[in-house]
Amino acid sequence: MKAHFKSALLAALAVAFAICLIALPTETLSASKRGLDIWWGTVFPSLLPFFITGEILIGFGVVHFIGVLFEPIMRPVFNLPGVASFVWAMGMASGYPAGAKFTARIRQEGQVTQAEAERLIAFTNASNPLFIIAAVSVGFFQSATLGIILVISHYVGNFLVGFVMRFHRQNETSTPLLRSHQHILARAFHALHEKRLETKKPFGKLFGDAVINSVQTLLMIGGFIIFFSVFSMILINIGIAEQLGTGVAKLFSVLQLSDQLALPFITGIFEITLGAQQLGALVEIPMLSKAILTSMLLAFNGLSVQAQVASILAETDIRFSPYFIGRILQSLFSAMILIIIYPFFVNPSGEPTGYAVAVQGRLLEPKGLLSLLNWHQLGQFLTLISLWIALMIYARRRLTK
Repeated sequence: MKAHFKSALLAALAVAFAICLIALPTETLSASKRGLDIWWGTVFPSLLPFFITGEILIGFGVVHFIGVLFEPIMRPVFNLPGVASFVWAMGMASGYPAGAKFTARIRQEGQVTQAEAERLIAFTNASNPLFIIAAVSVGFFQSATLGIILVISHYVGNFLVGFVMRFHRQNETSTPLLRSHQHILARAFHALHEKRLETKKPFGKLFGDAVINSVQTLLMIGGFIIFFSVFSMILINIGIAEQLGTGVAKLFSVLQLSDQLALPFITGIFEITLGAQQLGALVEIPMLSKAILTSMLLAFNGLSVQAQVASILAETDIRFSPYFIGRILQSLFSAMILIIIYPFFVNPSGEPTGYAVAVQGRLLEPKGLLSLLNWHQLGQFLTLISLWIALMIYARRRLTK
């Protein structure tokens, strides 16, 4: 009976969603374009180089080299093997969902156990600093200093989640501790050499596989971004987001936060970029309140990113629940850290130092060569070139079979 009810509910929701698409054609097209624009101009060109590089580093055994070097640090602090340091670094440098992708990759290779992978996924799926500073802080809040505050709170909160999650399934079997009388650099190079011999792939084959796998993952990510852009638009237009915002507004009033923050916060739970943009537009609200909620949204990742992570983890035996628990913990940790450090970065007016000045509604932009470059169009160009290269590699392999 329960299974029948679930089937009927899912079917009803799918039909309702389709009806909303038909009833709101203009809004649907606009939301789809916005999601595509985010993926095409920003997400794809920013993530693809990291995805390809990560695949190549794994194939050539560099990850094993890093794993041996950082074993003495990662094991006592996070209860993880040294190879986890590679995933953590790539996750921070490239942003979500890179941490999930590389966690799944090393789990598939057997470099971590299931329990270790679940500890790892809880804190390696972070936002990258460029997105926090350039897109969110400068783009939406016109304050580079706020970007520093958000970066510190985000990554310190991330570290604390990793430390707390070290106790997750801690009594279960872990990967063997690497012990040897050799010097650590000699052991690291030996691990790299053994992995390269084991792979037995020429560079051309390894690079082609890296490009195709990375593009396939990014196409999946693009689909999720567009879907949740449309989904959040539908929730706003049919009034559900407003109803949810009313409930959150009551909670905010207890916490002495403005009820105007409720709807942007609800929107950000579904899609970070849109929520942060709406928070930045509330110029009459104190910056500290907006910064706290933005920090929480960045830590939570948004349901759009969480759906991407769930899709990646579905190919492995890694459970989603530790990752979700990590998002809740980091949201709380990041908010508390931001409240603590914020007073050290503000001027007497209560705004972050370096707060940008707007003239006639427009920000003062830096002059010079950099201002002549349209970085968004450059991202679209890189996306087009990368897709073309991936298509050529795939077509050549199909024709030579």
